[in-house]
Amino acid sequence: MDHSNAFVMELLNDTIIENSVNSEFTHEGKESSLSKGEKFMQNKEQQKQSSYYKELSDIIRNYEEVLLFGPTEAKNELFNLIKADHLFDKIKVEVKSTDKLPKIQMHDFVREYFKK
Repeated sequence: MDHSNAFVMELLNDTIIENSVNSEFTHEGKESSLSKGEKFMQNKEQQKQSSYYKELSDIIRNYEEVLLFGPTEAKNELFNLIKADHLFDKIKVEVKSTDKLPKIQMHDFVREYFKK
């Protein structure tokens, strides 16, 4: 995952079922917001990021064990948000840093992690 999109992968019988979640805050949106002022852009970015993390949190609530991984700090930001929420107390969440991976390597990474 990163700040703009996340791949939600569910491992069922060694098969990966994948969906993606995208942040509504795009590069074009950033440029448009910036033209209205930096403070406006920062507020807009925070609102969109919050909405993105909320959508991911709603998905995570359906699982017992979750692995957050990726090259940016987005995984840590999401982890800190869900750990502060008692609705996630019974969900095992782990964070791993990775380079930007092609899909096949992401699938292999998920399979290897949950194999244990």
